[in-house]
Order: sequence, then structure tokens, then C-alpha cells
Amino acid sequence: MDKTTLVFGASLKPNRYSNYAIQRLVANKINVVAYGKREGVVNGIKVNTELVPYDTIHTVTLYLNPRRQSAYYDYIISLNPQRVIFNPGTENPEFYALLSAHHIPFEASCTLVLLATNQY
Repeated sequence: MDKTTLVFGASLKPNRYSNYAIQRLVANKINVVAYGKREGVVNGIKVNTELVPYDTIHTVTLYLNPRRQSAYYDYIISLNPQRVIFNPGTENPEFYALLSAHHIPFEASCTLVLLATNQY
């Protein structure tokens, strides 16, 4: 099963969890696309600064502060992902309600832990 993952809030800084998530996803042979504030490349994955209208996103894994998420609600919902992962610090009950209304599953979890425990 293709689990193409959008790392949303990707950072070029190697000490950021979003950066490490990209590395771990690639190491686990999962297709990765990324969106962030700054364009660049992380572990061979281009970080886009424009919202690309992907049509095959399985998972959106969030690394964006809840206060900044509302600007992207419509975009993420438009991707119709199979799930949205709210990594620690990104939990957002307002967004949970919107995702539920659109029948998009979500979980407050950690992508790195899910990968490390073979639950991804």
C-alpha cells in the first residue's frame, strides 16, 4: 500500500523533528513530499514553499503550531488524506472537528514513534 506522506511544516534544520521525520520516512521506503517556509532539500526530498494540489496523499503529518494551522485547513482537507497525524505540540481541537466533519481520520501521535514501533 502506498502511504505517500506530506510532511507539513518541514524544516531544513537538521535538529528539527520534521527534518528527522523526513529522514526516517525515506529510510522506511515511504514516498515523501514536503511543505515548509523555506525551499530546500532534506535527504533528497524537495521542500516546497507553494501548496501543491497533490491527489495521492495518504498521510499528512503536521509539524506546525496550532495557531498557524488555520490558514491551511482548506488545503489539507482538499487533499482528502487517509489520515492526519498531529505530532506533539501540534494538537488542535478546532482542526479535529473540521477533519471529523469531512470524515478524515486523525490522531494525536508521533510520526517518529509510529515508525520506530512499526505502527506507521
